[in-house]
Amino acid sequence: MSTPVVVTGLGVAAPNGLGTRAFWEATLAGRGGIGPVSRFDATGYPARLAGEVPGFVAEDHLSGRLLPQTDRMTRLALAAADWALADAGVDPAERPPSDMGVVTASASGGFEFGQRELRNLWSKGGRHVSAYQSFAWFYAVNSGQVSIRHGMKGPSGVLVADQAGGLDAVAQARRLIRKGTPLIVSGAVDASLCPWGWVAQSASGRLSTAGVPERAYLPFDARAQGHVPGEGGAMLVLEDAGAARRRGATVYGEIAGYGATTDPRPGGGRPPGLRKAIELALADAGLVPAEVDVVLADAAADPGLDRAEAEAIAAVFGPRGVPVTAPKTMTGRLCSGAGPLDLGTALLALGEQLIPPTVHVEADPALALDLVTGGPRPARLRTALVLARGHGGFNSAMAVRAAAP
Repeated sequence: MSTPVVVTGLGVAAPNGLGTRAFWEATLAGRGGIGPVSRFDATGYPARLAGEVPGFVAEDHLSGRLLPQTDRMTRLALAAADWALADAGVDPAERPPSDMGVVTASASGGFEFGQRELRNLWSKGGRHVSAYQSFAWFYAVNSGQVSIRHGMKGPSGVLVADQAGGLDAVAQARRLIRKGTPLIVSGAVDASLCPWGWVAQSASGRLSTAGVPERAYLPFDARAQGHVPGEGGAMLVLEDAGAARRRGATVYGEIAGYGATTDPRPGGGRPPGLRKAIELALADAGLVPAEVDVVLADAAADPGLDRAEAEAIAAVFGPRGVPVTAPKTMTGRLCSGAGPLDLGTALLALGEQLIPPTVHVEADPALALDLVTGGPRPARLRTALVLARGHGGFNSAMAVRAAAP
């Protein structure tokens, strides 16, 4: 029997709340963090709304030496990892370095750091760092800096699969724990709200150009016209269940199952791969569809992608066969940070027996979804399924099970 892997710590940096408790209270209250871009002048761009993490002062969390070597996303990731370890009651200094590792994900990260280096290049005496070097460095730093900061010398890595990558990172962490590493810090904090990153995201053609937050990000709604980008995500502490139990750790829940697929080439006549990813995750967890109590949707807010997701959910669970929610309507899509944040949301929902709402959305009845809107829905929750899709056809699904009483 495979070793159960549980989540014992959670650190959140989200547009509607800095810190796990602030985020969860805002999410249950339906308070969003989407508004006009403030980190740069976006008035000349078609899309001008984003989910920005409020109130984060890097100097309060990091030493002066780290500040010039990192961008905002890395600073947020380091802080979230600190919070997750503190929440788990883990002091890395008290553990053998080889017993701890870090696996994260990144997708749009590196843009802000790269833009800063390009500015330095253009200025007199600037450092000559190529765009490739800046991206490569960022991908390494996202896990490497967490490892260095806490003296973690076990397995380390960074996965890249856009929004699906955050779940892939947690799945890789589970594999490493099953191979013998007792503790892995995993998850992702991502996105780059800077001109370079904004242009890159705009090139997808999927950004909403609505001018007010209430109309900007409406997945599964007939008015859907694209998504709102955001920054942030979540870091989690994953442990071998037996080791966590022996040290008396508080457990949020178990990473019960995972599945990943890639969509076929467009025009090939084969169906999208999301349904198969769901089925793989349920099989891995030993679950049948009737045992899943809530689905946290990917929620692209693109009519075609929303329809494909709704069809995959209905094919597995039946039309309106399971409650579905997309709390990311309060934060925007956070690239690889979205999956870990939804994972944290699912675990919090299991703990409080409340399904958080999808705000501002009027569910399109043609999609046959039981979409939770308006406010939180009390429910008996033992298992949850988190879905994530990445640009380019990546699909990931992860099932989580509530902690044993």
